[in-house]
Amino acid sequence: DLITVPGLINLDFADVRTIMRDAGSALMGIGVAQGENRAMEAARAAISSPLLETSLDGATGILLNITGGPDLGLAEVDEAAQVVTAAADANANVIFGAVIDESMGDSVRVTAIATGFGGGRPRRRRVEGVGAEPVRPPFQAPSVSDVEIDIPSFLKED
Repeated sequence: DLITVPGLINLDFADVRTIMRDAGSALMGIGVAQGENRAMEAARAAISSPLLETSLDGATGILLNITGGPDLGLAEVDEAAQVVTAAADANANVIFGAVIDESMGDSVRVTAIATGFGGGRPRRRRVEGVGAEPVRPPFQAPSVSDVEIDIPSFLKED
């Protein structure tokens, strides 16, 4: 729903690619809250979600989506964004969107996807035995110039 549902502030695939490219592992948290300070409470729930096995500390990229009912205001969106950015790296690239969903009623849902833990590309494990021997090229048929071809006389040019 992050990129498929149009909203007040839209997220698109380019935003996802910006945050996810060469960023290593990604963590996702979702929080929902109602009532007073609902945006901040939902943001706190998203960054402390049980789905997040670690904290957002050190995340260098965050994709943030705030979804609420028709009464969702930009001030609430800003409050939620501040809660999430405060938990991330000081220089984190935070891209956020806001969506109005009639079915949310007076609830606010904050979805945070954090990437870039440990600074950059994921480490690749070296698998023993793989790549140890040079790969032989596949069988190649002899080229046409290596083979004598008998051309019928009616096809020969005079």
